[in-house]
Amino acid sequence: MTVDAIPPRDTGVVRPKLPLGALLAFATVVFVGCVTETLPAGVLLGISADLRVSEAQAGQLVTVYAISTAVTAVPLTTLSRRLPRRALLLWLILGFAVVNAITAFSSVYALTLIARILAGAVSGVLWAMMPGYAMRLVPAAHAGRALAIAMVGTPIGFAAGVPAGTILGELVGWRYAFLMLVAITVLLAGWVRWQAPALPGEQAGQRTAPWKVLSIKGFPAVLATTFVFVLGHNILYTYLAPVLAATGETRLLGTVLLVFGVTSVLGIWVVGAVIDKWSRPLVFASTAVFAIAGALIGSAADRPVVLYGAVALWGLAFGGAPTLFPAAAAKVAGRTADVAQSLAITVWNLAIAGGALLGGSVLDRAGTATPLPWIAVALAALACAVAIAARHGFPADRR
Repeated sequence: MTVDAIPPRDTGVVRPKLPLGALLAFATVVFVGCVTETLPAGVLLGISADLRVSEAQAGQLVTVYAISTAVTAVPLTTLSRRLPRRALLLWLILGFAVVNAITAFSSVYALTLIARILAGAVSGVLWAMMPGYAMRLVPAAHAGRALAIAMVGTPIGFAAGVPAGTILGELVGWRYAFLMLVAITVLLAGWVRWQAPALPGEQAGQRTAPWKVLSIKGFPAVLATTFVFVLGHNILYTYLAPVLAATGETRLLGTVLLVFGVTSVLGIWVVGAVIDKWSRPLVFASTAVFAIAGALIGSAADRPVVLYGAVALWGLAFGGAPTLFPAAAAKVAGRTADVAQSLAITVWNLAIAGGALLGGSVLDRAGTATPLPWIAVALAALACAVAIAARHGFPADRR
């Protein structure tokens, strides 16, 4: 699988017609992957009570998933690069159905952990292949727009999937939230088979070793910015329920997650509309706005109006991240974008795992989640500083 470097602005008058059927199917796959990964954060208290483990242990269901994705993304992507894209995607979709079914029926914490590890391995290949698959469907000058459509499933997962799963878990039990994912996944396999083009995998002569991609100027800076930003986000997001509990506002969790998700959709819409012209300023804005939002949550989470406003800013800042950072990696890596994405998803999931681990450690040691928003603020500010300094990683766009 190869992706050409994104060229200067297309001078043609007529824009190519986007393959919306395929891109929306991809977006739904991403939705399932996103909700599978993050749903334990929304039903953390229920899982903790049902499996008789602490809240921190329940949070590690996110950690092991992320670690598995990080560890397996590069080797499994390398092994699967020659496979036809649609066939590989269908196997990954069915893999999600199996692991979510196991999670739904498991009554043993150890078995649930194993299911989450397997789910993480499926996710590692999915996230590595999806950006390149979507970007190959259109001319390179419109790759950012196609990627934004394919990745819209991420904020929709936050906007609808996780809050709906949280509410369903509160009403009838968290297991039904995972069963809902299984049902969606079965239907999704048919949609992908119908709409997704059967593109070939990568030929043997096109392969590039991962360590060679790391030597590309600017690419390590993209990885560093991605890691710090996602680390801060997941420290706050994974333990949002304890953060609200510290201010006595746990009852607002479902609404807060909904506000976050809705504004994330708006964020990815904005990014998708202008990413091919303004990608560098968008990275600055995303990291800076997240820092502001974290500060507001840390200082005024006990005031619902301020809390909702801060979470809305957070959603706007994070919504475009699943498009901004993969697009930056693809732009810098050029024809080695498939390997670049496997490295980027490894870093992304190391940050998810690190967020759950660091947040859980702070929660256990401090006995309160109060410091977590401020840790997120510091990391967001660092991500902004790295991005500003990384002119090769986030170059100015040609207009």
